[in-house]
Amino acid sequence: MQFINFNEGEGPQGLFLDNTAAPQLKPGKVIIQVHAFGINRADTLQRQGKYPPPPGESPILGLEAAGEVVAVADDVTQWRVGDKVFGLMPGGGYAQQASVDAGHLMPLPSGVSMEQAAGLAEVFLTAYQALFALCQVHRGERALIHAGASGVGLAALQLCRLTGVSTAVTASSATKLAHCEQLGASVLINYQEQDFAEVLKQAWPEGANAIVDFVGGDYLNRNLNVLATDGTIIYLAMLAGRYADKLDMGLMLAKRARVQGSTLRSRSDTYKSELINRFTTDFLGEFANKNLHVNIDTVLGVEQISQAHQRLEDNDTRGKIVVKW
Repeated sequence: MQFINFNEGEGPQGLFLDNTAAPQLKPGKVIIQVHAFGINRADTLQRQGKYPPPPGESPILGLEAAGEVVAVADDVTQWRVGDKVFGLMPGGGYAQQASVDAGHLMPLPSGVSMEQAAGLAEVFLTAYQALFALCQVHRGERALIHAGASGVGLAALQLCRLTGVSTAVTASSATKLAHCEQLGASVLINYQEQDFAEVLKQAWPEGANAIVDFVGGDYLNRNLNVLATDGTIIYLAMLAGRYADKLDMGLMLAKRARVQGSTLRSRSDTYKSELINRFTTDFLGEFANKNLHVNIDTVLGVEQISQAHQRLEDNDTRGKIVVKW
């Protein structure tokens, strides 16, 4: 089968089509014929040599894909050959076939295309985990979503709108902020021109109950400044680098704040299965009802994979970039 290979440490131009053996069917697994796969920052970091796959998992890039089931292990009962599915994988999505844990797949919702489904799992499950499993935000509360026009940010905005949570966002342009406003954001902050902490202090004197951040750096103490008492800050990435502000312990104690880091790829199979089951119960039907939708920026062909990585690294997206075979 064909897959997208890469020269570790090189830029996006180091990605190329290659051939390898198809994955072998193992207990608890399903093989899918991949129709399309989503592009994530973890992929670009792995290509750069900064984010290796978990031990024993496929070294092929790709954490999410959509396709059709072509083989099912004997101990798997919930899927059959021919089922149209999408879901998470710890690696291997950038290939014509991928091996997936049976519990990490979801059925393609009615009216959702393969390309759309390929960009659904990673961003919506990450947003769902951060907001509801970790921050435990509730109707009537307030959430600050940094990088609001990112794939995870746009998913988080939709989930908040559907559950009655008010949202503020930061983004780098008026165009991106307008997109966020369409999805329910009530406080719009251009971080290139405004200090988000100053703006939010005016807009929400009581503070944000939940903050989802990808930046770190000098955002840490500013996040604490605008956090409500007993609020939670979830860090999903470190775009400003490995090290952050000197933590203002007095402020953290005064707010009774919880500051937590989170990843999804390195979680246990059981954790992922349980998260997917809860998301499926709570929200998957809303895609068929058109109350939720996948924010696709662009769908590209596999020959454009370098362009896909370059655009993500340039922060030149509003939503997901998806690649199809």
